[in-house]
Amino acid sequence: MRLLPRPSAALAVTVVTALAVLPTAALAAETPGAAGFTITDPRIRESSGLAASRLHPGVYWTHNDSDDGPYVYGVDAATGKTVARVTLTGIGTPRDVEAISVGPDGQLYVGDIGDNRDGTWDHVWVYRFPEPKRLADTTVKAEQFTVTYADGPRDAEALMVHPVTGRVYIASKHERTAGLYEGPERLSAAGTNVFRRVADVPWVTDGAFSPDGGRLALRGYFTARTWPWKDGRPQGAGTRVSAPFQGQAESVTYTADGRTLMFGSEGAGSRVIAVPATPDDSSSAADPAASAPAPSGAASGRPGSPPQAGDPAGQDGGFTKGALVLVVGTALVFGAKRLLRRAPKD
Repeated sequence: MRLLPRPSAALAVTVVTALAVLPTAALAAETPGAAGFTITDPRIRESSGLAASRLHPGVYWTHNDSDDGPYVYGVDAATGKTVARVTLTGIGTPRDVEAISVGPDGQLYVGDIGDNRDGTWDHVWVYRFPEPKRLADTTVKAEQFTVTYADGPRDAEALMVHPVTGRVYIASKHERTAGLYEGPERLSAAGTNVFRRVADVPWVTDGAFSPDGGRLALRGYFTARTWPWKDGRPQGAGTRVSAPFQGQAESVTYTADGRTLMFGSEGAGSRVIAVPATPDDSSSAADPAASAPAPSGAASGRPGSPPQAGDPAGQDGGFTKGALVLVVGTALVFGAKRLLRRAPKD
């Protein structure tokens, strides 16, 4: 996904103002002693999804956003180097790959679910293939599943497979109408798999279930929260996690032991940052607004209504904060040097 505009002098002024009001959590540094790493493979320029391997401790599966091909990369957190590139066959040409997750069946699920046309594709795809037992470049035949949404096309960047039930969930991405969608009990390669909306969520760029299936983590450009997961739904208002500031915040996954959340971003040589996972939901348990996220439109009375007080979307700022991050990230990462070179000399 490419959203970062070119910097300008006006943008620099915006950045100064934005930095003055950024929450501390948005600028959170990597936790001392946590096992973060830098992706060193120059082929991985747009890491858009992240999943901890079940078979290979310390290895994370990732992929580029688009314009790369049917490839999935295994990256060793100890070195940041690619230890396997998997080439998928048996599928069409990937369109906008945004997410990856590991299921309880030992298979990797890849979500070709993005829609840079603002949610107008009449269908998207999920690919599935066994996680390689040996770390090496390999070619595998993948299954392809056609996905539609019961309430019409959606742009989405988060796909999560529950580690106990194996059910696939997708979180759509939109300022006011983002939703969590539940797939059928089992995906079918023979027909269309209809995903149905089960809860409202904030603006989401990725998500992951904890390894025991007891929590759901969702991240946006600016913040992240985790929710207890019960009866196939997120419960309560959730607990805020100190998500790091990243210019193009695109991915999140739990470590294999469930103790840490790994936050990734796009860009060459991107850093994956480790943050302790929230151990419980005691903060929201005392919150009178901590009821389960409502089905579509129930929180505000109608679909698409602005987030209300106590809604996760309202607490986390949705698109407004996401846009702010894009502004700040653009200027800091891409614009600073250009602006300095253009500054008038005394």
